Order: sequence, then C-alpha cells, then structure tokens
Amino acid sequence: MTISTATTTTSPARAPLAGFAAQLLLLAALAATVGLSTPGWVAGVAYGAVLCGLLAVALRRSGMRDLGWANSVTLGRAILTGGVTALLLSGAPKLLVVTIAAVALAMDGVDGQIARRTGTTTSLGARFDMEVDAYLILALSAAAAVEYGWWALAIGAFRYVFVAAAWVAPWLNAPLPPKFSRKVVAAQQGVMLAVVVSGLLPTWLAVAALAVALGSLAWSFGRDIAWLYSAHRRRLRLAGVAPWDAGVEATEIAHACASPMSASSTPAGATRLWLRIQAQS
Repeated sequence: MTISTATTTTSPARAPLAGFAAQLLLLAALAATVGLSTPGWVAGVAYGAVLCGLLAVALRRSGMRDLGWANSVTLGRAILTGGVTALLLSGAPKLLVVTIAAVALAMDGVDGQIARRTGTTTSLGARFDMEVDAYLILALSAAAAVEYGWWALAIGAFRYVFVAAAWVAPWLNAPLPPKFSRKVVAAQQGVMLAVVVSGLLPTWLAVAALAVALGSLAWSFGRDIAWLYSAHRRRLRLAGVAPWDAGVEATEIAHACASPMSASSTPAGATRLWLRIQAQS
C-alpha cells in the first residue's frame, strides 16, 4: 500500500483577499453608523481593490507566502486609511476622520518594532509601510487643501513628485544614509495635518502649521536630493564620465567590453568600464 503525502502551502493571495474583505467590513460599519456617500463608497472600494491587488503582486514577486505579524499590522493601518478616504469624500465629521487617522498614525511605529524584534524585516515590509504613510499624508493634505488652499496639497504630493522624477533621473533611486531628522519630519507631517484637519485650530494657526510642515518637508527632500546628486557626480568622476556624457548607453560600454582590443582587456580598464556602467544606474 502506497501512502502519498501532500504539502500544503499558504497562498500569497490569501492575506490580500482577507484584507479586502476587512476593508469592505469597515466601509459597511462606517456606512451603518455615520453614513457614506456614493463617492465615498466608490473611493473606499476602489482603494481596497488597488491596495490588495498590488499587495498580492508584491507578495508573489518577493516569494513570500504570508504577510507575517509586522506586515499584518501595516495592512491594518492601510485598511484604516481606506476608511479615512471614504469618510473624507462623504463629508463625515472631522473629529471622526482625525480619530481614525490618528490610530493609523499611532500604529506606524508598531509594525517596525515587531519586524525588528522578530527578525522579519524585509524590503517589501519597509516599502509597504512607506507607501501607506505616503497615501495617508496625501489624503489628509487634500482635506487640508480644501479648507486652506490647494498649496497645502504639495505636502502630500512631494513623495509622488519625487518618485516621478526618479523615472527621469534614475540616480534619485540610490539608497540614502539613515537620518533621524528624516523620521522626525515624516512623523511631523501626519501629526500636523491631523490637527489641522480636525478644525480645532484658528485659521491663522492652521495656515502657519501647514507652512511649517511644507517648509520642513521641502528642507528634508532638498537635503536628500542634494546628497544624491553629489553622490551621483562622485560616481561619474570615478567612472571617468563627463557630466554631459552621463547618458552614454550601457550597451555601448558592453560592446566595448566584448571587443578584444578594448581597454577592458586590462584589469584597470575593466574596473573603469564597470564603474561607468554603475554610473548609469
């Protein structure tokens, strides 16, 4: 008699599906208690579908079979952010919106602590956490912009403009050295926006708080961009590439490496060409 054994594995799509179901439950609870408008429902459902769809793709690409505790906390924050989105578009009471946003912001440090203490820190988890923060800031800045001027939307748009710029200038994708001040500025945005959106501040003080938030964010991004550009120029100098020649095709360099008469036939030449290729990335 032959006994066959089957190994069961967790589908990477299970957690995103559970997350989408939780998003729908939260929207239903909000609709039953405070009420959601049609735009709020549509935005909340669309947000949940995009969130969980992208998460499923990310899990599949990373080879992870499940989220783990840290990423589950981040998913919980993301679901609350979907509730904030639906409430904002439904004209819900500001204090309720801010309360839910405050819970999501307070949970920001929990997922990182869990990941570090359990040794489950991953690049996917760090990116997931960052994107949830960025979207929540964008939603709150849009709410502030409606009340105090559309210039406040720049607070939430900074991150997405930076990502778009990186498509044109790939050197912006280089890793940055850790900075505590960067974390302080990031945390400050959420707190200030939540207080401003609550409507508890007089107009002049709310505008001043938004100006401080935008100014500190511009300083933080400006400093990081300057550092990245300086590092990019240093890589170009090491590779012997003139700034105006930085767009040289890596395929041309690879062709030169393949040539028997190329400078890469010597160790120094090969190193130079390798550095030149790295300067393109």
